[in-house]
Amino acid sequence: MPNQLTLELALPPPTYTREDFVVADGNREALAWIERWPDWPAPALALNGPTGCGKTHLGRIWAARSGATVMSGGDLDGKSVADLTDLAAASPAIVIEQAERAPERGLFHLYNLMRERRGFLLLVSPEPPARWSIALPDLASRLRAAPAVAVSPPDDELLGSIILKQLADRQLHAGAGVVQYLVSHMERSAEAARRVVAALDRRGLMERREIDRRLAADVLADLAGGS
Repeated sequence: MPNQLTLELALPPPTYTREDFVVADGNREALAWIERWPDWPAPALALNGPTGCGKTHLGRIWAARSGATVMSGGDLDGKSVADLTDLAAASPAIVIEQAERAPERGLFHLYNLMRERRGFLLLVSPEPPARWSIALPDLASRLRAAPAVAVSPPDDELLGSIILKQLADRQLHAGAGVVQYLVSHMERSAEAARRVVAALDRRGLMERREIDRRLAADVLADLAGGS
């Protein structure tokens, strides 16, 4: 039977709602800090962990709760004190992703401005500030005083739950052992789970195949070759 033609549609952007966040041991403490806001002991919270562990999702949950502006550390490059003052005045809360890339003096001034205005910063990065190379002593001391919480990569249970949710969102049924096979062989991140399930959906429809372990193996091989 010839393959069914499928339209090459762009994947919808990931959703970052609280309802879509799957809680597990490796992220439970970080989520508790996010939901504890605004009862933080300092103007900033440092959120760290490897790529794909859910830091961005947690940051967006906090942004929705706090009305925060979301930016990256590089966005502070070239900003004057006046620019930072305007930013702090307009934003009672700010998420800074890749915060380790922020210019030190810019981050230092922004921290002070947010503290003066009783605002909050969520600093998201792969490593906690204690491991950053910070030359400015005043900035280092402020960041050392801020609580830091780590997010671990998804364990087997969490990654399996993410895959099952992605399948359910697409109204797909996977055969016996498929989820366990994927968990054992794929990259361990939520974004990878999203890509894999999308590829399973697309290839299964195109080739009129059930989502079984053979299809899962073919899809993982294709994704590995493409990367």
